[in-house]
Parts: sequence; structure tokens; C-alpha cells
Amino acid sequence: MPTPLADESWRVFRIMAEFVEGFGTLATIGPAVTVFGSARTKPDEMLYQAAEDFGRALAKRKLATITGGGPGIMEAANKGAYEAGGVSIGLNIELPHEQKPNPFQTIPIGFRYFYVRKVCFVKYATAFVIFPGGFGTIDETFELLTLIQTRKVEAVPLIFYGKKFWQGLFDWIRTEMLDDRYISVADLDLLKVTDSLEEILAIIDSFVADPATPMTAAADPPGTIPPASHTQTI
Repeated sequence: MPTPLADESWRVFRIMAEFVEGFGTLATIGPAVTVFGSARTKPDEMLYQAAEDFGRALAKRKLATITGGGPGIMEAANKGAYEAGGVSIGLNIELPHEQKPNPFQTIPIGFRYFYVRKVCFVKYATAFVIFPGGFGTIDETFELLTLIQTRKVEAVPLIFYGKKFWQGLFDWIRTEMLDDRYISVADLDLLKVTDSLEEILAIIDSFVADPATPMTAAADPPGTIPPASHTQTI
């Protein structure tokens, strides 16, 4: 049965309200790093500890940490930032399972719509770090890659943590996507994978100090990337 037109119109206002709340809350947070990763990572796993250490390091640099607000990698990054006295942001989503807001958020925001949440992940981030994860992590990451590739957002550091997890995907991108000419050689410059949190932090530090030369700048001709602010124009 078709949805009544009045209900559709009110849905537009609900969507708008989420954008207004998200933009209004995040507009003044300053430079921030968005962290993606699995909700299923347990506190006794090495990846959880790495994400916690990373959130702590961001706080010490006065960089806000943005996550999806749930358990796993999200909780770990929020926890590190929270316990270090930093700005710890959770963009929480209503889901039938897995998504339970973690208690380490200084700024929690609730979303009903995935696409509004995704915009807020991107709009206020100075860099993105992707830990291992499932469908949700892949979805968020490839949408972000598309936005950078098509210059719908400014080129900023986008770094994958965990070579063992990501290398198979990167090999497939090179041997299938690139060989079949579905992407260009320059698009590979968007992909950076490492096992070193220190390397990730060095890339972010360099970009914050000089946003005209992000890690991903090689994907564009010299001189075409404007200096990035902490707010993306999407």
C-alpha cells in the first residue's frame, strides 16, 4: 500500500531535523578525525587496544575523535579520547542489533537515517582512519573513496590500519579494477595501508600543519587542491 503523501512530507522534515542537529552540534568542534571499524571487536583484542591508543593520541593532539558511537573499534577510539580528556564524538544509529551507544562519548548524537549520519562523518573530518570491519565499514569507506575520487569533498588523509586484513582487497583492486581499467593509476594514491599508528599520526600531523599537501594529493594535478578546513563542503 502506498505511503500517504502527508507521511512522506513529514519524513522530509525528520531528515532535515537530523541534519540541523548534526551540523549545529559539530560545527564548532575544530579539527577532527573520523575512525571507522567493526562493532564486533572485543576489548581483549589487539585491534581494540590499538584503536584505544589511537583515540588517546588524537586527544593529546587536541584533535576530536568521531566514531559511530557503538561498541568494538568505535568504543575503543572513543574510550581513548574520553579518558585522555579529549573531545569524543559518537554518531549513533538506531539498529535492531549490535548498535548500543558506548559510554565514552562527550558529544553523543542520535540518527535514524544512515545517509544523514554518513554526511556528518565526512563533513567535519580532517582525516579518516579505517580499522578492520564488516559490511558497514566497507560501505562507509568506499562511499568516502568515491567522494574524494570525484572531488565532491576535499582530499584529506585516508589511511587503512592493518595490512593483513586489507592487503587482499588492495591486491584485488590492483589486479581486477585497475587491470580492467575501471579505475585509473592515480586512484591508487587514495589507498594507504599501514600497521603503524605512529605513521598514521605522522601523516595526520603533517596534514594539520600544512593542509595544502595531503597524503591523497597525488590523485589530482599539482595546484588543484585547495587548503582544507575542518569542514567539508558537501
